[in-house]
Amino acid sequence: MSTMSKTNIATRVGARGLVQQVVSEGTSDILLRVGTVVLRYGLVLLILWFGLFKFTPTEAQSIQPLVANSPLLSWLYSVTDVRGASRLIGIAEIAIALLIAIRPLSARASAVGSIGAILMFVTTLSFLATTPGSWAVVDGFPVPAGAGGFLIKDLLLLGAAVWTAGEAMSGYLANGFRPMESEWTG
Repeated sequence: MSTMSKTNIATRVGARGLVQQVVSEGTSDILLRVGTVVLRYGLVLLILWFGLFKFTPTEAQSIQPLVANSPLLSWLYSVTDVRGASRLIGIAEIAIALLIAIRPLSARASAVGSIGAILMFVTTLSFLATTPGSWAVVDGFPVPAGAGGFLIKDLLLLGAAVWTAGEAMSGYLANGFRPMESEWTG
């Protein structure tokens, strides 16, 4: 066996030992806890941010074509104007964000907020099918275009909402439907 081969084998064994040592030291647990907090509160921040922005005239005008073409939301314009509809959507988004955020205090409320987020993201993803110009064909391949390029990120946010709903529900069920111990302490 050549010197080069012996060095590669030693490096591989050393790396495996390092991985085992890191995992055995609880790194996996730490990554899961940090990932949970980053995913949940990153989702909260984005939903809250989008909700607050719905109170601006710029955002009200930006979402108008999406809402107007949506069979799920176009009715809003029969009960209020463009700004009023945007504000109603913003209120719902802010409420959803706040419910998800209170997971350390109430897993049940956080699960309700996460389910609200799931419904919200399914609705916004439906705009990809209902809003004209959301797709283009580039070199024979369909790609998100216009508003579709912005909306496609909601697929990832939907996944985050599904995960936070499942995590909050499992915490609620595991605790026998009693108030939760803080997720910050374990």
